[in-house]
Amino acid sequence: MKKTILVAFMALSGFYGVAQSDSGFGIKGGLNYNANGDYFESAGDAARNPDRNVGYHVGVFGKFGASKVYVRPELMYTKTKSDYDGSDFDMSKLDAPILLGINLIGPLHVFAGPSFQYILDTKFDGVTINDVENDFSVGMNIGAGVSFGKLGIDLRYERGFSENEISFINTNVTTLGPSRIDTRPDQLILSLSLAL
Repeated sequence: MKKTILVAFMALSGFYGVAQSDSGFGIKGGLNYNANGDYFESAGDAARNPDRNVGYHVGVFGKFGASKVYVRPELMYTKTKSDYDGSDFDMSKLDAPILLGINLIGPLHVFAGPSFQYILDTKFDGVTINDVENDFSVGMNIGAGVSFGKLGIDLRYERGFSENEISFINTNVTTLGPSRIDTRPDQLILSLSLAL
């Protein structure tokens, strides 16, 4: 994990060294609404319990490019929570999206790009969790935002590409074998960013 953080920091530093006039870096944070693969099935639960699947993220970003097109690498610590049959599945991970963005009109911009995720920890109520199939996975971010000087707000959708499961044994109910949870992210992410 230390190597991953060091490599990401060096990449951000390298991007910063070749930055152009519209380039910079900053901090960001916000809320995640996570479903881990189950948006449509969890829509009714979200209406009844809107805080049930809410998580958060904090991190840093770099922004490099000309006035119209930019590249924005990010490094974030993300904590997500999902509901599975009344039990909470918590996951902590490092996210490293690399976004390509286009400034449209005024403060409005759109962006998309791959997101690399490294799972740090998982926890599920009332069960014993075995290892995650893959600690490292790849997903996609797509979204839009507005910038007001140094302050920015964006909303994005993230979906994991890599199939990634956790097997577990339920200690509350007698079952005939281990069960599985799909840990691919499927979430909406609302962020507030501040350029430094």
